[in-house]
Amino acid sequence: MTDPEDREQQAGVCRLLLYYLNAPLAEGCRLRGVVPAPGAVRIAIHAGDDSTGRTFLYEIPNDTVAPAYIPGILRTVLAGTQHYSSNDISDAIGMTVIRLRPEKITPNPEPEQGQALTVLRALSDPGDDENPFLIGFLMQGDNLMRLYVQRPDRPGIIGADIRLTDTSTALIASLPTLIEEEQHRQLASDDPHCDLLVDLTDW
Repeated sequence: MTDPEDREQQAGVCRLLLYYLNAPLAEGCRLRGVVPAPGAVRIAIHAGDDSTGRTFLYEIPNDTVAPAYIPGILRTVLAGTQHYSSNDISDAIGMTVIRLRPEKITPNPEPEQGQALTVLRALSDPGDDENPFLIGFLMQGDNLMRLYVQRPDRPGIIGADIRLTDTSTALIASLPTLIEEEQHRQLASDDPHCDLLVDLTDW
């Protein structure tokens, strides 16, 4: 693989899928690897028990879908019976290769844990004088999560409630500003772990 754009796509998919080494991608299906191929990425998925299951390589052509959609596409494919033409099936390194056509697949939504991980990854870099520093989090059910942040230039811990289903890049980027806005603030009487609470569930 010599094309720089292919390398970038491959690296992006590889980074994104690292999380799934610790959790099933779908029920009974675990990630076994990300393999480069000419003009495509192949995701190795083991279906079934370790000893009796089979590993498949799901091939996704580069530039057909952004890496962020690949877990949802795989969840859709792994969730039920799929039909493939003989042109989409081949073999490589002892595994069946199934070529996917992402433009024809509706990605299944990310489960709550995956949504939380996306937010926490985005906020986990150490803060500076302008940005909050994530020092904790608490999953609260119903797609709610409380973030505990502390600004390096101010005392006190701020709890920020967000709704994971509505979380966007804009919300994450705006968090330093939003926690300062009076209309979102209230005393954290129900949580001894923070001094102030910010409700961003409707943002």
